[in-house]
Amino acid sequence: MQDQVDSFKPENASDHLKVALAAADKAADISRRYYAGNFTVTTKADMTPVTQADVECEQAIRDIILSAFPEHGFYGEETGQTQADADYLWLVDPIDGTKGFVRQYPFFSTQIALLHDGEIVLGVSSGTMMDELAWAEKGQGAWLNGKPLKVSDIYDPDRAAVSTGNLKSLADSDGWSALGEIVKCADRIRGYGDFYHYHLLAAGKIDAVIESDVNILDIAALSVIVTEAGGVFTDMNGDKPDLDIRSVLAANPSLHEKYLSRLRGYIT
Repeated sequence: MQDQVDSFKPENASDHLKVALAAADKAADISRRYYAGNFTVTTKADMTPVTQADVECEQAIRDIILSAFPEHGFYGEETGQTQADADYLWLVDPIDGTKGFVRQYPFFSTQIALLHDGEIVLGVSSGTMMDELAWAEKGQGAWLNGKPLKVSDIYDPDRAAVSTGNLKSLADSDGWSALGEIVKCADRIRGYGDFYHYHLLAAGKIDAVIESDVNILDIAALSVIVTEAGGVFTDMNGDKPDLDIRSVLAANPSLHEKYLSRLRGYIT
């Protein structure tokens, strides 16, 4: 992973991005070490699992970021939020996909994003076991393993490849039939899930992602990556990601407009 970080040397790379990449690299070392097993698992109040790897990854990320930027706020999946009124707030999910991680499912990732005055301006998405490291910064484009990313230009829903993720809330609403119309028209339907389908979307390998059950720490970094690759990333009502986001419609611009007209209003 370090070689991938070192290969990216844009002239305008910020100190924020350099630190985020270093933090992701350190977290990858930790999660890779634990991936084969030999870790404890506990259950949080919301009935989701947490492992030693989650805790150690977040602590390492937190130490690296706050050592560089002690005046910044930090919002982590495991340690919560500090300095909520800071101009800069780091959003971190140390292991997004812990349930999969526990079962040695390789599609977990580390997600690191930076919020500035309410806008997500930087994202790093590290799919450790898939050897995928994606990053983006506002106005600087999106990159995967050192190569620039660009969404597809497919505009016809009949030719589109659509990937879905968590859909429980949509399945329990009238929007389920709207999704059915999208599925019926699509050329391919897949469920790549987690970080991976957003990487595919940003690379132009699929054309849309639909999820109804997310939180900001899951998707903050990915939203910048997709947007900087030329895509549109909103919730199912067309609103930009914020701390309260619960659903995602992400696609190239043509398809996003078409799918939003079908899905808008079903998920709050």
